[in-house]
Amino acid sequence: MNVKKLGMVSSTVLVMTILVACGGNQKEEVSNQSTKQVKKETLAKKQELTIIETAEIPSMDTALNVDGVSSVVMNNVFEGLYRATKDGEVELGMASAEPTISKDGLTYTFKLKKEAKWSNGDPVTANDFVYAWKKTVDPASGAAFAYLFEGVLANAIEIQKGEKSIDELGVKALDDQTLEIQLVANVPYFKGLLTTPTFFPQNQKYVAEKGNRYSTTSESMIYNGPFTLTKWDGTGLTWVYQKNQMYWDKETVKLDTINVDVVKENSARINLFDSDATDITTIDGDYLANYQEDPNLKSIPESSVFYFQFNQEKAGNKTPLANQNIRKALALSYDKKAYVDTVLQNDSIVANGLIPAGLVKSPDGKIDFRKSSGDLQTFNKKEAQAAWKKGLKELGVETLTIELLSGDTDSAKKSSEFMQGQWESNLTGLKVSLKNVPFKVRLELDSKQDYDIQLSGWSADYSDPMAYLDIFQTGKSYNTTSYSNKEYDALVDAIGSTDLAQLDKRWSDMEEAEKILLDDYNIAPIYQRSRAVLEKSYVKGIVSHLVGANYSYKWAYVTEK
Repeated sequence: MNVKKLGMVSSTVLVMTILVACGGNQKEEVSNQSTKQVKKETLAKKQELTIIETAEIPSMDTALNVDGVSSVVMNNVFEGLYRATKDGEVELGMASAEPTISKDGLTYTFKLKKEAKWSNGDPVTANDFVYAWKKTVDPASGAAFAYLFEGVLANAIEIQKGEKSIDELGVKALDDQTLEIQLVANVPYFKGLLTTPTFFPQNQKYVAEKGNRYSTTSESMIYNGPFTLTKWDGTGLTWVYQKNQMYWDKETVKLDTINVDVVKENSARINLFDSDATDITTIDGDYLANYQEDPNLKSIPESSVFYFQFNQEKAGNKTPLANQNIRKALALSYDKKAYVDTVLQNDSIVANGLIPAGLVKSPDGKIDFRKSSGDLQTFNKKEAQAAWKKGLKELGVETLTIELLSGDTDSAKKSSEFMQGQWESNLTGLKVSLKNVPFKVRLELDSKQDYDIQLSGWSADYSDPMAYLDIFQTGKSYNTTSYSNKEYDALVDAIGSTDLAQLDKRWSDMEEAEKILLDDYNIAPIYQRSRAVLEKSYVKGIVSHLVGANYSYKWAYVTEK
């Protein structure tokens, strides 16, 4: 689902660049400088790519976005006040200049680009942001990501609780080109938030005209980003990006067309790549061994952390997973290193905590959060078996049957089978059934809390540990496990409010909150992902972001083969 962020006190989104796009038109040459030589690349006359995705688009309504696939698409067809760049910063998007900020740091006033337009020719206005943000925060919308506004925009929390009107949200259009934003606190990651789909604009008049049809197909939307979306029927396994001729920065965009096909079988994806039917695909597991020397293979580090989440309540009734010893036994009884080495085989690393390694530095910039917080959950079969026996006794049973929910890709199925074997062999009396479903179905089951154990992952949208800690508070929309701990809730509240004025305390409170969460065994971290990709040598300039949407195609181009 999501990925985390870096730089606790940084307001920018950290980006890892795969390849850096260069300027030019379709007839010009592109020079890449190295220490030994200058290599000239000629742009291909046909600027077109074909790429593989492994899951369908669940939704294209930015107010209702909940997943990584949709985020990638939205990031390329829409644009907010800022855009995450190819060199680890943010650049101005719909905003024409940096905002005017009040002395107390709580009021931001943005001017929008006069040349910014929607793909139907309508200007992008300040009201487009006001409308979209109010739509997301409105409790009637049921937007899962509405929590991103809480503790950031004035009155967002009160509106979510039904204590204030949606019209009191801290955002207003002073005129068509002027947007005023009122913050609750001087949030260090605010700029990063503004690059994410949740904070993108929507054209109110157009949305009203489409009614319930809005965002259900590519033909029922308009776009303000580098590309437009075409040939998406709302459920299908294909879609196409086309260069947006109305985009304010269209001269930077080199690609005319990107064709996308959803292919879930690893072997099929590789066959398509080897037969030149696709230019880019992911590669997993056993197939990687055959491509270790292939120059087309790239390993892309991520900040995504994957974990098991244990559902403590289903259909109003407590589940066996409400027992902490049962959760502890499950969390400590699988060999993470063996899983990473034998199943993933893609440079992913073991995760013994929720906040990923290599992303978050202490306020003095000297220590990584993961190193400071340490290993909070590790494989320990002996301790797991002791907790299992104790848990069974507390439940008054000798055996348990538990269902593991996961995706329907080859990799997900193989992962489920590995974990099934680990649990059943290490915990006597446990029977694990597997439920592998399409991504969209898994999201639906998650939202209904209709599962036992779920293999899940989180990719945060801004550069701060709060992007992870916040979702497990009592009652939060993404806390689909019925987990509740008053001490944890109080710490997370402080981290997002009073601690902002005392960063050393904020750091220690974040460490303590993570420790409480892991000691309660509400979740069980497994690995921090690294993505293995096969990419043709003539593909240049695709940018991979460490936080937020995985990819940007704005700077991508194709050279002559």
